[in-house]
Amino acid sequence: MQNKKRLTVVFTIIVLFLLLGILCNLAWNQIDRITHPQKNLDLVEKYAKEYEIPEEVVYAVIKVESDFQPLAKSRVGAIGLMQMMPVTFEWLTGEEHLAEYLPVTSLYEPEVSIRYGVYYLRYLCDKFGENWDVVFAAYNAGEGNVAEWLSSSEYSDENGTLTEIPFEETRNYVERVNEAKEIYYKLYYKENQEK
Repeated sequence: MQNKKRLTVVFTIIVLFLLLGILCNLAWNQIDRITHPQKNLDLVEKYAKEYEIPEEVVYAVIKVESDFQPLAKSRVGAIGLMQMMPVTFEWLTGEEHLAEYLPVTSLYEPEVSIRYGVYYLRYLCDKFGENWDVVFAAYNAGEGNVAEWLSSSEYSDENGTLTEIPFEETRNYVERVNEAKEIYYKLYYKENQEK
């Protein structure tokens, strides 16, 4: 009889721990959904599809760059949801790219910021390949810096992979965007990919 009671207690404890684990997982999932929303979903879907960039990448960049604040302006002057530098935007709106010649202030409009931010991610992918660490580093530090790093054996290997990012801010940025990308993928896209 004693053994039966002990087994019942042990079984009950195991079941309670399993239920607690499930509840904790559900709670973290809900917290992640609150801290990693899918704002501007129609715009992200539209331009991610148009420029063939995974949606979780777009959301991760927006999350890290502006935390979904369309009027965000960085200390160095990058503006909008995707925090584009005015000089980069002027270049992308010019004849060499989309030839729309929009004013820089239009970057405060979510559609313009997302469209040009995603277009720029595509441009960087076309230039450097779809190595997200390299693309994210170029988005943050500029394509010129990344091209120099890739041509240096001090910062890259013979396969064109960054082995070290010399700017601490850019290293941290790449890490944060990758973390956000994984959270977005897990929350919103993993199930669709597995079907």
